[in-house]
Order: sequence, then C-alpha cells, then structure tokens
Amino acid sequence: MRILVTGAAGFIGSHLSQRLLERGDEVIGVDNLNDYYDVALKEARLARLTPNPNFHFYREDIADRKAIDRIFEETKPARVMNLAAQAGVRYSIENPRAYIEANVVGYTNIIEACRHNDVEHLVYASSSSVYGANTNMPFSVHDNVDHPASMYAATKKANELIAHSYSHLYGLPTTGLRFFTVYGPWGRPDMSLFLFTKKILDGEPIDVFNYGNHRRDFTYVDDIVEGVIRCIDQPAAPNDAWTGDEPDPGTSKAPYRLYNIGNNAPVELMDFIGAIEKCLGIEAQKNMLPLQLGDVPDTYADVAALVDDVGYKPATRIEDGIANFISWYKEYYNIS
Repeated sequence: MRILVTGAAGFIGSHLSQRLLERGDEVIGVDNLNDYYDVALKEARLARLTPNPNFHFYREDIADRKAIDRIFEETKPARVMNLAAQAGVRYSIENPRAYIEANVVGYTNIIEACRHNDVEHLVYASSSSVYGANTNMPFSVHDNVDHPASMYAATKKANELIAHSYSHLYGLPTTGLRFFTVYGPWGRPDMSLFLFTKKILDGEPIDVFNYGNHRRDFTYVDDIVEGVIRCIDQPAAPNDAWTGDEPDPGTSKAPYRLYNIGNNAPVELMDFIGAIEKCLGIEAQKNMLPLQLGDVPDTYADVAALVDDVGYKPATRIEDGIANFISWYKEYYNIS
C-alpha cells in the first residue's frame, strides 16, 4: 500500500515507517523537523529511511494547509497515519497555542485532505492523557473522558471528537490510538527514560516527581508499532449494536474506533528507575519533588478492545526494553 505517515522523523513515526518499508509498503513521510528537541536526532532517524526507494519525504508543517493539500493531491495515499503533533504535557502549560496550531489546526488539515482524496482509513495518535482526572483503573476506551488535566490532553480529545464527526458525516473510517508512555531506542530526549539515562551517566541528580509515587504503563516502541500496523490494516467499521440511549465512547454507528495501546502492566516509577540503575551499574542521585501541574499519578491500559478486534496485546518486559534503549543510547552517543 501507499501509506502517508506524518511525524515520520519522530520517535514512533520513524520506527513505523521502517517497519512499513520492510514489509514492502510505499511510505510518504511528512515532518517539519521543528526544534522542540534535538533536530540532529530527527535527521539521524530520517537517514535510516531515505536510502529506501519506497520512502518519499516532504519537509512540511501539517499546519500549512496548502502544503498538505498539495502532498495529498500528488501522492494519493491509500491510508494515513497521523503522528505529527506538539507533544509534552508540561510544555503545554506554558505554550498552549503551539498545541492548537499543530494538534487542532494541523490535524484538521490532515483529516480534510483525507476526505477530499478518497483515503480508505485515517489512523491517528491520541494519548493516555485524555483520561485526565479518571481514577477507575484500568483505563478503558468505553469510559467517558471529559476531564482532561492538560492542554495537550484536551487537544487529543478534540482529535477524537473531530474524527467522529468526519466518520459520521462523510463515512471516513477513523481509528484513534491512545498510546501509553512509549519508550525505546531512538526515543525522545524529553521523556523520562532518556532524561534519567543522560543525567545518571553525567553524574547529575534526576527529578523524581510525586516523590516517586507514580505508576506508568510503559509501552515498548516495537509493541506500539505492531499495534499501529494492525489497526492501519483493519479500517474502522460501524458498531451495529451502538445505541444513543447508552452511547459507547469507544465505538459508533459510524466507522469510528478507539483503542488503547499499552503494556497492560503498570510499573512503579521507583522500580523503573531501579531497572535503569541496574542496567547502567550506577545509583542515581534523586531530587524528590511534588506532583507537577498537568500530571496524573497513574496510568493503566485496558487493551481488551485491541485484543478483540486486531488480536494483539503488547508484551515486552520493562527490563528488556530498558536494556535495548541503553544499548542504543551508548552506541548513538559513543559511550563505552
């Protein structure tokens, strides 16, 4: 298939593009290579993809409507995976407009282009952050999620609502994927595993929020990619049993679906740090700090819908995933 991947130079986008190319798909990559974090890392990810003749790259911003319309008209993708977004919960507190521009305006440009170019299926990245103030664990796509705790989460919920309106009005199949704390090789420098590893190796203290009383459903990037591909391959279908009397938020009478992709096994933050320390052979210096504005104490994915519909459940052990990341980190930064 010809598949358009936005955010192709990003963490998940580059892994996904590589897997799609390996199985013989043609990939249209779109990314603006912004400087939210190290552009050189994004360029290094791209360098792994560009030698493949089936990879075609456009350095464009999804918020640029004319550029997006042109790309769709030129390439006519069969399916689209929208991963481009302004990421980060804490950054959204100080820079909310960046999230509206990328995550709402840019996203709308993508879904509009899908509508006008006969795209068979739009899959898009949502986030576990949409669960916000929910405390009923594990988080289920069948739960109401109307209480976001950050602007980032609000824009991701907006993506889901916009998707439903397009599925309902135009019959566009859309699938939203709520990712749970993704980690692994080629990861983002603003994420905890990258930050902790760097600071521990540099002999600097790490910031441990909520005094270490966090649980996160850390999900290895290869598991995320496998779930994404299975969802791309299976366009969203209507739920004929759906009723407006008892509306199910995760499905619809329209071709609209939501799935959690998480490890379904939350890890205590202090155990996560302990696994990094063990792998590095260094004990971290720790700054114990209170819960940060916009953060939630725990995340835990109910993946029953993913298992039922596409037959997949993430399973990589946290110890194995951390070891793989640290091996990559040392090689990439030439650390003996």
